[in-house]
Amino acid sequence: MVVGGDAAGMSAASQARRHKGPRELEIVAFERGHFTSYSACGIPYWVGGDVTDRDQLIARTPEEHRARDIEVRLRTEVTELDLERGRVRTRDVDSGAESWTSYDKLVIATGARPIRPAMPGIDAPGVHGVQTLDDGQALLDTLAATRGRRAVVVGAGYIGVEMAEAMIKRGYEVTVVNRGREPMATLDPDMGRLVHRAMEDMGITMVNDAEVTKVLTGDDGRVRAVATERAEYPADVVVLGIGVRPETALARDAGLPLGEHGGLLTDRSMRVRGYENVWAGGDCVEVLDLVSGQQRHVPLGTHANKHGQVIGAGAGGGYATFPGVVGTAVSKVCDLEIARTGLREKDARRVGLRFETVTIESTSRAGYYPNASPMTVKMLAELRTGRLLGVQIVGREGAGKRVDIAAVALTAGMTVDQMTALDLGYAPPFSPVWDPVLVAARKASARIRASA
Repeated sequence: MVVGGDAAGMSAASQARRHKGPRELEIVAFERGHFTSYSACGIPYWVGGDVTDRDQLIARTPEEHRARDIEVRLRTEVTELDLERGRVRTRDVDSGAESWTSYDKLVIATGARPIRPAMPGIDAPGVHGVQTLDDGQALLDTLAATRGRRAVVVGAGYIGVEMAEAMIKRGYEVTVVNRGREPMATLDPDMGRLVHRAMEDMGITMVNDAEVTKVLTGDDGRVRAVATERAEYPADVVVLGIGVRPETALARDAGLPLGEHGGLLTDRSMRVRGYENVWAGGDCVEVLDLVSGQQRHVPLGTHANKHGQVIGAGAGGGYATFPGVVGTAVSKVCDLEIARTGLREKDARRVGLRFETVTIESTSRAGYYPNASPMTVKMLAELRTGRLLGVQIVGREGAGKRVDIAAVALTAGMTVDQMTALDLGYAPPFSPVWDPVLVAARKASARIRASA
């Protein structure tokens, strides 16, 4: 039995089916929405018009799953887990009818819920989160019916900056209200400042160090502005991009173990700790950070699909493990690419690591080759050992995916000195002779040697 019909849940179901045929294993998946196996990461690009058809975001429909002997029950919400008796209580979202269904093996893939702060006006028409395809459609419907062209995005993390881009592409005047010092709190503030300047150059109004306290409405009850302690910002539509938390209320009520970030705790095979026949994966779990050794909540579709593969193997009688993450993520706002992997400065300090940092300026291609674009690379390395701890990159075309070099080095536990010898591909259209990541590694290595 699978609770949740998106990436982790349906990957688990599909992988389990590969291990066991329908005569050996019956698979039932409950999904409270209208869709299965879709890319939530693609919603900002659908809203912005880069993706023109919603169905392009759906990797596998309920009908396709059913054709593989996976029973999918849409619009069915699981409301209670009875672990002692091996059953779940479900509610039909449309009719309200409730029933119990028994299981032998349980997969929890309930995802994450958008942070929606309790404040006056937060539920007013025109205020939208963007977590599901239904959310995306609701936002598009609002945009189609709205005469005004002023949008306020609350929050400046990945979803916030991506939705700011989507609103710009829709022709809106965009204000981003962010309670942090700089946008993209997943970066160090000095790198976030580069994002701030670039967004303002795109015509986006950035309001930092400001927390929304209420949503103001007009006589028709619709949103007309958002307010902070210092000012009001007119809005015809408000998009919430504050972040997400693990959706683990069911698990908590059932007594399953949760970590300090609110996510379910599992072993390497994605079994919930202490429960032989219960697995969990996707945005509702915490995972091991391979660099810091700490548990983290990292809600990304890449991890969710991998979790599902591991869970499906275990539930289907096979064996697989998920070792952990290094915290790699990449995003963009218009033509600005933003990437990070590993630890920020405050992450390293929190776990007691001593480190050096270097920041270099370089280009995506050989400087003499047409359309070479600038990029900034920041690198953290552990004192004495020289172990790579983290990399952040902000630049234009060709910058973002360079973070993958660092992600591999982090996973392998390489030092910055070892990185300088990496045999990376080179030709003037693709890179300078020394790739920007390796330039940063050379500088970090020299800094480590000088501090010894």
